[in-house]
Amino acid sequence: MPQTIALVDDDRNILTSVSMTLEQEGYQVRTYTDGESALQGLLARPADLAVLDIKMPRMDGMELLQRLRQRSALPVIFLTSKDDELDELMGLRLGADDYITKPFSQRLLLERIRTLLRRNETSRAEGSGAPAGGVIARGDLVLDETKHTCTWRGQQVQLTVTEFLLVKALAVRPGMVKNRDQLIDAAYGENIYVDDRTIDSHVKRVRKKFRSVDNDFSHIETLYGIGYRYKEA
Repeated sequence: MPQTIALVDDDRNILTSVSMTLEQEGYQVRTYTDGESALQGLLARPADLAVLDIKMPRMDGMELLQRLRQRSALPVIFLTSKDDELDELMGLRLGADDYITKPFSQRLLLERIRTLLRRNETSRAEGSGAPAGGVIARGDLVLDETKHTCTWRGQQVQLTVTEFLLVKALAVRPGMVKNRDQLIDAAYGENIYVDDRTIDSHVKRVRKKFRSVDNDFSHIETLYGIGYRYKEA
């Protein structure tokens, strides 16, 4: 069954050209010209991945992502204005998995979509290095790769694909420092360029999610100038 991509942009030229490219690659495509109709459509019929523009009528991409994240870990790629760091950082803090600046290469977008879908599938399968059943348990932390679930002290922590892979990369080897390049490879795959601040934004959001179920959570440590590590309780 073909995977479904949702395209949300008020520029009909972008919707038409990108849709044609994705359909030629075998994807099923659903298009929306504003955030409100996209929210209704995605909640009624979930997609495998969404590509969201930020500046749209009737609900911008930021609000749409925030509303989606209340119910779904749907992989999301943001389309941002050229050189607009604020858009990128806000999108990542709200839970976007990746971003591409306009104007963009359709080849680049297609590669990012493939990478994110592949990561989504891999994260749901039994991962290499994980115990039988795809479960990683580190003290109060339990990651189930088969079900793509994360719990802390028995409480569910809703993580996106990227966030799940970051936590896994740190938790597999407690106490070992992972630099940003290693975390980028773990979360995005090799040969994908991602700015260091992207990882920092994801880590901040992950901490916030864990602290929403445990105010005292402090097990993802920052080693300034080096990277991050997971401290087992």
